[in-house]
Amino acid sequence: MGKRGPPPMHPHLRLLRGDGRPSRMKPPIAATIAPELPPPPAFLTGYALEQWHAVAPELFRLQLLSVLDVQPLAAWAVAAGRWRSASEALLAVPESDRLLHLLDKIVRNSARQMLTLGQPLGLAGPASRARLVGPGKKPPGKFTGYLGEPA
Repeated sequence: MGKRGPPPMHPHLRLLRGDGRPSRMKPPIAATIAPELPPPPAFLTGYALEQWHAVAPELFRLQLLSVLDVQPLAAWAVAAGRWRSASEALLAVPESDRLLHLLDKIVRNSARQMLTLGQPLGLAGPASRARLVGPGKKPPGKFTGYLGEPA
């Protein structure tokens, strides 16, 4: 059985909300952000490659595309390419036959995969982006520089 309940919240957000005890906090894991935009994997073609080129630069600009995120983004791009291809092919099917057509099932499954695979990357709507925490600069506090923190 999978994990139950809401997904875990980032430790920094828990501290800001005031419901996290430091003794129970797990340190966040920070993956290496590549110095430049990673190239798309060689197996991406067609619509999947178009989706990669449409989404990857923005994720990289937001510093959300780490070295570890290349393959999950590629899986999302493949699902998006399959969804678009099947959607276009489904337009050729008569309206009365669409609901029972195999292409309709492919469209629905690909859309579900896009939502599932895109959620950790913030590609499943505004709610999924609300949970993202990118590397950002902390605003200087009044004790910055006094307690061993760099200014």
